Amino acid sequence: MTASKDSRPPLSYAAAGVDIDAGDALVERIKPLAKRTMRPEVLGGIGGFGALFEVSKSYKEPVLVSGTDGVGTKLRLAFQLDGHDTVGQDLVAMSVNDILVQGAEPVFFLDYFACGKLDVDTAARVVGGIARGCELAGCALIGGETAEMPGMYPAGEYDLAGFAVGIAEKSALITGETIAEGDVVLGLASSGAHSNGYSLLRKILERDAPDLDADFHGRSLRDTVLEPTRIYVKPLLALMKEAPGLVKGMAHITGGGLLDNVPRVLPAGLSAHIDASSWTLPPLFAWLREAGNVAEQEMYRVFNCGIGMVVIVAAADADRAATSLSGAGETVYRIGHIARCGDGEAQTVVR
Repeated sequence: MTASKDSRPPLSYAAAGVDIDAGDALVERIKPLAKRTMRPEVLGGIGGFGALFEVSKSYKEPVLVSGTDGVGTKLRLAFQLDGHDTVGQDLVAMSVNDILVQGAEPVFFLDYFACGKLDVDTAARVVGGIARGCELAGCALIGGETAEMPGMYPAGEYDLAGFAVGIAEKSALITGETIAEGDVVLGLASSGAHSNGYSLLRKILERDAPDLDADFHGRSLRDTVLEPTRIYVKPLLALMKEAPGLVKGMAHITGGGLLDNVPRVLPAGLSAHIDASSWTLPPLFAWLREAGNVAEQEMYRVFNCGIGMVVIVAAADADRAATSLSGAGETVYRIGHIARCGDGEAQTVVR
């Protein structure tokens, strides 16, 4: 084909704002990070068109459980505070904790990183956090996508999405259907605000304008608000393996807080009565409540308020569950019980 004569400078992908070489460099930086997360079921490695994962033959009736999520407006703080090292763990946590509550073991994870102009160092920091999250969850970082899209994002900003797949034995799926009146509600401590409520948190920071580098209960407020989401996978999987059927239901406390997430696992006609005095409100949430003049019930609906995962067990099993989880490094509180509720009554009551 003969090109037409044109006096204008020739265009290229790089001139349009997409740096293929930078993308290739990032893939090379990612490979050793992903390698640390590999599981024996993974076939192949990073760089192919598709990721391959062999389902273990140890399952009689394997059920795939999937979840997807992002980091939300916590990313705004990562941009402002140079917190790119931690949001990757947040990304993994939001999906693996979700599929965990149905009794699934997270086995692999994929990420989507989109930006206007690819900064290899920043992207590598983010993916490093993703790899750490996968290691904590015991799942393989099996693949992902880096999209450089000029004009779509402001300079220095990016977006993240994550996708987790887990496997559970069909007979061992946790549905909440066995939850009954008199069961005990255990709460596992959160590491902070996790990745929820950050639109309100950022509004409070903006209005109150605190010194983010000043001492805040032994660390800086900057580090406190960027603390990554806790991953509860390994301790809870160990409990479920140790005592099949002991865990009746779980709720990952994400958007909607305690008030909206616990009812998602409760059968109709039952409610969770939660005693707010059974754990100490962490300093971050006490400060947010005071600085933002946030109403108590609003706090419980927006933030996790120190409880990142709820586990429901029979009263006779509560001590055993608490001992197992504590021994695995979790801080466990006995925060309430299950009771009957009438028509129109809330399925979660926090007092």
